[in-house]
Amino acid sequence: MIVKKTYKDQVIDHIYQLILTDELQPGDQVKESLLAVQMGISRAPIREALKELMTIGLVEYRPQIGNFIPILTPKQIIDSYTTRGVLEGYAVMIAGEMFSAEDLAQLDRYVDEMGTAARAGQHKEVVDIGGDFHDFLAAHTDNLQLLEYTNRLSLKLHVLFYKHWGLLYKPDEIEQRHRAIVDSIRSRDKAGIEQVIRAHYVETGTKIATVQAARSETAA
Repeated sequence: MIVKKTYKDQVIDHIYQLILTDELQPGDQVKESLLAVQMGISRAPIREALKELMTIGLVEYRPQIGNFIPILTPKQIIDSYTTRGVLEGYAVMIAGEMFSAEDLAQLDRYVDEMGTAARAGQHKEVVDIGGDFHDFLAAHTDNLQLLEYTNRLSLKLHVLFYKHWGLLYKPDEIEQRHRAIVDSIRSRDKAGIEQVIRAHYVETGTKIATVQAARSETAA
């Protein structure tokens, strides 16, 4: 099935790519007029996209000044990762028995592909495959409210992980950490599933916050 993206969705994707490629960096202003020229569209869908990006923390609005890429504090980074871990851990825990043998095989394939991409130094592929892996996990819940809140954090965490993962984990660790999640689901131990997923996110959030804090001190 071909899914047609609205102009708003295209703007979100465009801004996301600008952030990934460092064309937009923390502290930079996001100018509606420039985006309109770049994309050849009116400002209306750009404003819609910016409002949505504000709800997920990728854009912040400063009254009477404009929209900016936020400079996240270490605490904000850890809080974002911890929250996603709590939401996803609970979502997978309550849906644990819904994962079929085929689902687990698909998760194994994601892990294999992630490991291969990490060893090849393909940063974007690692983030994209990791996003598919975690979205696949969360999608098994039938709690739509839970899924909505989980999805809201995805883009922000993808950006943070993309910019830092090479400093956080070795390629084999990338694979092992995600394999541990699949193994926990296979065990059908609900408490174990939730604990592994929460720890997965807390560890990464803490590492990113530490790296970013060290960079800020060096720059100062």
